[in-house]
Amino acid sequence: QVQLVESGGGLVQPGGSLRLSCAASGFIFSIYTMSWYRQAPGKQRELVGFISSDSNTLYTNSVKGRFTITRDNAKNTVYLQMNNLKPEDTAVYYCNANFRGQDYWGKGTLVTVSS
Repeated sequence: QVQLVESGGGLVQPGGSLRLSCAASGFIFSIYTMSWYRQAPGKQRELVGFISSDSNTLYTNSVKGRFTITRDNAKNTVYLQMNNLKPEDTAVYYCNANFRGQDYWGKGTLVTVSS
């Protein structure tokens, strides 16, 4: 059974940091491109960034220089390190796994950036 389980969300003050984790099981993690998406209240889900099977990364402009995606294939886990968080980063963050059109999603973890 395929599972993607996000963790690490919570409340953080502006300028703070959080690290999200996504633990995967039920598929061959190492060959999948792993992505992080987010959905803010009242907005559409958007791509935050992704890491390919060979660890190339790409980020949306609004998080470049602040967010970093890494993966640990031995632990079947992908991470999203978020630094210098802003109130506009408040959203539910979702983990996605994709390989040749086969697509899996986690249930999300809430990140709230507020003073």
